[in-house]
Amino acid sequence: GWLIRYMHSTGASAFFIVVYLHMFRGLIYGSYQKPRELVWVIGMVIYLVLMAEAFMGYILPWGNMSYHGAAVIINLFGAIPWVGDDLTQWIRGDFVVGEATLNRFFALHVIAMPLVLLLLVVLHLGALHEVGSNNPDGVDIKKGPKGNRWSEKAPADGIPFHPYYTVKDLFGAGFFLTIIAFIIFFAPTFGGLFLEHDNFTPANPLATPEHIKPVWYFTPYYAMLRAIPGKLPGAIVMGAAVMILFLIPWLDKSPVRSIRYRGLLSKALIGLFAIAFVTLAWLGMQPGSTVQTWMARGLTLFYFAFFITMPIWTRIDATRPVPERVTTHD
Repeated sequence: GWLIRYMHSTGASAFFIVVYLHMFRGLIYGSYQKPRELVWVIGMVIYLVLMAEAFMGYILPWGNMSYHGAAVIINLFGAIPWVGDDLTQWIRGDFVVGEATLNRFFALHVIAMPLVLLLLVVLHLGALHEVGSNNPDGVDIKKGPKGNRWSEKAPADGIPFHPYYTVKDLFGAGFFLTIIAFIIFFAPTFGGLFLEHDNFTPANPLATPEHIKPVWYFTPYYAMLRAIPGKLPGAIVMGAAVMILFLIPWLDKSPVRSIRYRGLLSKALIGLFAIAFVTLAWLGMQPGSTVQTWMARGLTLFYFAFFITMPIWTRIDATRPVPERVTTHD
């Protein structure tokens, strides 16, 4: 039982680490640009469903942090004008988070959401197969010369998925799983990041944890929520922070895909964006002092400014000529 529990909790965090790395790789190499807009949008839908899956699973251990965290997030729906209170009660299935909430979240977490995720992954891979994978150079190999040692019709710079990509991915997965195994056996809570200490206490509506916070992979958005005065404006900002990611393919006006051929401005802004996101994640784990609240407000402003001004700085940034074929970088 203890092994399954720690495999599940550590696996959830490990999965989100991979997802965030995957999204960041797509951001720096322009994997969302034409003709891969649909691949990016489906990937973002997968991200949304993953967040729902993680939240519904988070309440199931019925720990004290799970209980109060779920109450806080579900109550956010009460900020919606006119229908908020009824919607909140409908989601909970009761006037408070209780057995009805557990039963429906269990069914959604174990059956419904995984099936939706499976369907979306198939669509994601299907869309990717249609347009082909991107590469670190951002070169469309389908427009290049044809013919390689495996096929006369295939792109000259292409290689078969098997065995090359499968072996590469198996090696990466093996290395990553080795690290995860060390965490499972020697540091399963990971200092309270993967499993909060308050969640080892059974849920008690009368004993609120000193600091209610979500798991680390939600804390950037939680920091934005807390930084905005008022429940409704905070909920709008938090939702917009996720939804604006859908628009990246149309916000980026750069003539090149890869960060390798972009100018210093793009590289600096993307680097600052990554630092801001990680800092917001850290702030979301903290109790929230006055200084930290103002830091979160400033970083939230930068987060949205990064995307809103993207059509401008991607246009004016200097770029280097992109090679016609894939190059090697030693």
